[in-house]
Amino acid sequence: MDAWTPVAPLAEFPPGSRRVVDVDGVRVAVFHIEDGLHAIEDACTHDGGELASGELTGFEITCPRHGACFDLRTGAVTAPPAYETLAILPVRVRDGWVEVRDDRWD
Repeated sequence: MDAWTPVAPLAEFPPGSRRVVDVDGVRVAVFHIEDGLHAIEDACTHDGGELASGELTGFEITCPRHGACFDLRTGAVTAPPAYETLAILPVRVRDGWVEVRDDRWD
């Protein structure tokens, strides 16, 4: 889908924060970390549990259920029990708003 979904005004989305939005029926977690904005499908590849509430350390999110870790920049697994990469989604700032879209089905 080519449509962008608004997340939050950038002024209200400081570094260290995260938001979850629905993008065409998919939960997407958007993170503002030290190098910018990153978006992932909010589902651990180990068991489908949500990731957004997990511990965020630098570029890494830890699944709150079983401790799998992922790099938010690449989606790569950095610690098991997960072995599959996360879906990374495009995120941008337009007219002062953070926006995300799911381009996997374009």
